[in-house]
Amino acid sequence: MSNPHGEDKNPRDQETHIILKVKSEDDEVFFKIQKITQLKKLMYVYCNRRGLKLDAFAFLFDGKRIRGNETPDELDMKDGDKIDAFRSMGGGLRANQRQWSYMVFDKVV
Repeated sequence: MSNPHGEDKNPRDQETHIILKVKSEDDEVFFKIQKITQLKKLMYVYCNRRGLKLDAFAFLFDGKRIRGNETPDELDMKDGDKIDAFRSMGGGLRANQRQWSYMVFDKVV
């Protein structure tokens, strides 16, 4: 029988699942996920809904980039926590790369 307040909440379900908000500059999406599920599943579904590849976004929690194999439990995420999704910037140089410019001048005699 359903709860008269319209809320069917199983206490066991609350212990194993949390609701996370993924926020980008365009929108915010809520996900109900198990605390032991790798976050790459959430990240993949988010990108798939937007029609983009997973490497098109960087996902951050508390200012740190999320690795796909991490779980909400490992990151000590709580119900209602926010994950920031930023579009990855293409191009540029990595920190250990240098850019070299070459100019060739032909000597005219």
